[in-house]
Amino acid sequence: MMKIGILGGGQLGRMFIQNALNYPVEIHVLDPNPEAPCSKIAHQFTVGDFNDKTDVLAFAQNVDIIGIEIEHVNLEALKELKAEGKRVIPDPEVLEIIQDKGLQKDFYFENNISTAPMKKEDDYPLVQKMRKGGYDGKGVQLLNADNAEEKWTTPSVFEEVADLDVELAVIVARNERSQSAVYPVVEQVFNPEYNLLDYLLTPARISEKVAEEAKKIALQVVDAFDSPGIYAIELFLNKDGSIWVNETAPRVHNSGHSTIEAAYSSQFDMMLRVLMNLPLGSTELKRKSAMLNIIGADGEEGSAKLHGMMELLELPGTTLHWYGKNRTSPGRKMGHATFLGKDFDKIIGNIDKIKDILKSVKQ
Repeated sequence: MMKIGILGGGQLGRMFIQNALNYPVEIHVLDPNPEAPCSKIAHQFTVGDFNDKTDVLAFAQNVDIIGIEIEHVNLEALKELKAEGKRVIPDPEVLEIIQDKGLQKDFYFENNISTAPMKKEDDYPLVQKMRKGGYDGKGVQLLNADNAEEKWTTPSVFEEVADLDVELAVIVARNERSQSAVYPVVEQVFNPEYNLLDYLLTPARISEKVAEEAKKIALQVVDAFDSPGIYAIELFLNKDGSIWVNETAPRVHNSGHSTIEAAYSSQFDMMLRVLMNLPLGSTELKRKSAMLNIIGADGEEGSAKLHGMMELLELPGTTLHWYGKNRTSPGRKMGHATFLGKDFDKIIGNIDKIKDILKSVKQ
């Protein structure tokens, strides 16, 4: 039986395992938190640091292939494993580019991929992105002449501010035979307080022409990386119709969560197919869908419990995903809810009914 090793034991790994349990495969997970979401459902859970070379190398000895659910992992270990002949997906060189937003930006320019122009760091307004360590909206800020003193001193990328119409995302799967499967374009609505995804709609409410262009750009990114894996390409659709690549995640992603219920092969199923070198699945949608993030409520920090489950499940076409995190804090992703239907007006109406009720609070 194939043994798959996953670096990272968070909610992405948990949802991956929930799908993988349907296959003849063992899932081994490495994570520093003994109570991580994967800890109780992995076939083998190892407490260790996925950023530590020694821990990663030791973990890899007992598995056939290494995958990730977080990109901030030890590259030196992965490069060494690849050199020894161990299958590592995605390629460590891809992760090296993704981990550094400066290298990622250079990659887009070098491959003629449409992205936000660079700006001088005192040419306001602008967007500042930390080169390393950012995630879930952290490490990104909008600066102008009035708040210039808030500029971070860490190495950063400075970009032109998008004249944004809507934020989009495209999930692409690529296998070792260089075959790709592209999911329908997702429309993202962000929480301005925490700068993370509030809810998304699939497929995006855009024209077929714009959707095809977004898919074309996403495929251009994945083809340029030239490595098997699952990729989430986040895009800006500007008011003039231009599309810019914002960032790429080389893994399953928040923007693909509704595929669990809405697509014939979810992003997590597709990840397993890629790692096991199986035929790629179907990205066709069964229904229109939305995904609402469940986050920690303001002022609530401590042992977690879910508020609003009864109200959610009274709504038609809804599914709950609770991530099994023991502690809640303001803005922390604790779960999500999926909404299926034929009409976006009804779906969004249900989101509006529940979004202020459904939240994680302390016990």
